[in-house]
Order: sequence, then C-alpha cells, then structure tokens
Amino acid sequence: MIDPRTHPGLRAAGQAALLTGFLLATPSFGANTLQLTSTAFLDQGDIPVLHTCEGRDLSPPLQWQGIPGGTQSLALIVEDPDAPDPAAPRMTWVHWVLYNLPVSTGGLAEALTAATLPAGAREGLNDWQRTGYGGPCPPIGRHRYFHTLYALDTVLPDLHHPSKAALAKAMAGHVLGVATLVGTYRKSR
Repeated sequence: MIDPRTHPGLRAAGQAALLTGFLLATPSFGANTLQLTSTAFLDQGDIPVLHTCEGRDLSPPLQWQGIPGGTQSLALIVEDPDAPDPAAPRMTWVHWVLYNLPVSTGGLAEALTAATLPAGAREGLNDWQRTGYGGPCPPIGRHRYFHTLYALDTVLPDLHHPSKAALAKAMAGHVLGVATLVGTYRKSR
C-alpha cells in the first residue's frame, strides 16, 4: 500500500478519492523496482537555485531505471504538498505534468522545453495554468517537491494539456510502478 504521507496527491483536498482509486486499482507495489534519481540533487536534498524561481527556473535532469515489464509509457508529476506554508499547508501545488514519456529514454535532460521533449511525450498544465516546468518558489519556509514517476501499461491518448487530476483519471488502472524523488527548497530572500 502506498503511504499517503509520502505521496502528496493522496492528501490533496478533492483529489484523495480519485488518486487513491487509481493507485489501489494497480498491481502490488511490493515488487516495484522503479527508481528515479537526479544528478542535480539527492533524495531529500536541496534543489539547486538554478532549478528555481531565484535562478534560471530550469527543469532538473532526471534519470530512471528498473522499469517494470509491460511498461508502455511513463508519466511524471512534480508537486509541492506544503503550499503555501509548510507549518500550515492548505494545498498541493503542481509544478510539472508530463505523460507518454517513452520507456526507451532513460531520463530527461536538464532545461527541457516543449521543443526538446522526447518524441511522443506530451505536457499537461501546472497550477500556473501553463505547460512546462515551473520551479520551486515557496513564499515561506522550506518546501518539499515530489517528483513522481509512473510506469503505465499503455500509451495514453492525447489529453490536450490535462491537469494533474485529469491525468490521474486517465492513468487509473494502468499504473505498474511508482518512484518518487523528493527535493527541498527554501528561498534565500
């Protein structure tokens, strides 16, 4: 069973039932070997300024391995469950939504843009209501940023820039594995 404390989408108001439903409809995660890493930061480590609103707001490099057999595509959601204040979080802020990432890519390069997405990959809307990566920019305190990779047993149809909730609905019953990389960030100013 996935622990809702480590998957912020399960805590988000209005989305708990939807996301719990799609995760519970998936095979057992006990044998999950999927791993997500970055050369920019370690799990639970600080995200470099380069990848934030105080830097160049570039997406971090991400690599994955241990893709479960039968995986046809991957999806990535980056979100902050500590918004706006980690001492009193009220929402989960979505920073990046990608889907139909090819299994063969092995990762994403730093500073990814719509023009440099892997062939076939598609973008969804973040909570700024735009596509693409929006880096950490917490108004107060140190926030956690969950980079969650989903291995899917299908290639999804064109969802026309879905929200996180719409992507979760489309992924329902198709998740073969999940890997999460958590980075943290606190603004210097």
